[in-house]
Amino acid sequence: MAVYFAVLKPGDTIMGMDLSHGGHLTHGHPLSYSGRDFKVVAYHVRKEDERIDYDEMDRLAQEHKPRLIICGASAYSRVIDFKRIREICDRSGALMMADIAHIAGLVVTGNHPSPIPYADFVTTTTHKTLRGPRAGLVLCKEKYAKDLDRALFPGVQGGPLVHIVAAKAVSFQEALSPEFKDYQTQIVHNAKALAQAVGDAGFRIVSGGTDNHLFMTDVFSKGITGKDGQNMLEAANITVNKNTIPFDTQKPMVASGLRIGTPAVTTRGLREPDMKTIAQLIARVLDAKGDTGVIVQVKKDVKELCDRFPIY
Repeated sequence: MAVYFAVLKPGDTIMGMDLSHGGHLTHGHPLSYSGRDFKVVAYHVRKEDERIDYDEMDRLAQEHKPRLIICGASAYSRVIDFKRIREICDRSGALMMADIAHIAGLVVTGNHPSPIPYADFVTTTTHKTLRGPRAGLVLCKEKYAKDLDRALFPGVQGGPLVHIVAAKAVSFQEALSPEFKDYQTQIVHNAKALAQAVGDAGFRIVSGGTDNHLFMTDVFSKGITGKDGQNMLEAANITVNKNTIPFDTQKPMVASGLRIGTPAVTTRGLREPDMKTIAQLIARVLDAKGDTGVIVQVKKDVKELCDRFPIY
């Protein structure tokens, strides 16, 4: 919000990734201030491989000349080509904002390319893969710093939460450690292993796999809505969330997919062999279509697994 207020005026054109294709509400969805206050042009993934269609992004940018192009995602499992997006921005005269809320931990440890050499602004939360407090962070080129500070305060924020500022400092210090890099690398290994195992259990994986910390699975291809799948798994103490998938035929509050990530289980110490166990637990619940007996047994198995990997 601070970035938007620093460089945009109401009614300006922005470009962001379509929510159902992996973007975020704040990238221009009509239910968000970003879609209400600005003219929005959405870009998408290709139908054939469910990866970002950079050619479409380029074409739309040339056609609509947006003031700002937003890249980054909340439900996209592949590497984002920040260099290519910078080139598109330069050709169309747009500023570039990279929202790395989900992948920040991977970026700082070299497990995903960094947008910092290319973007005018980089925004992130600090509580996802960075594993810090629930808060945010904005980086920008020096020439935008004063406008950004002014947009932040008094623009959109009041008094700072000093204890959260301190918690951020602690999390940034942790992020500099070799152990944190090992953790992020293991997140990616676990995500790949879990996506493979869920796919082996008969569920279609969106884009065929993952390069980062999460993946999307199409459960509607097996006759289960995302909403029902989420609720079934929640009853068995497995936390995922329903999510639209590209070219979804279901309404967003029902959805055809589930979003599954590995940062939390990696924090507990689970590794690749354990991902097969988790995939089997997920498949047992979904294949049983909510059978109470199966859910009760899987819930016990989940507790046993968690007891083997306690949170300290």
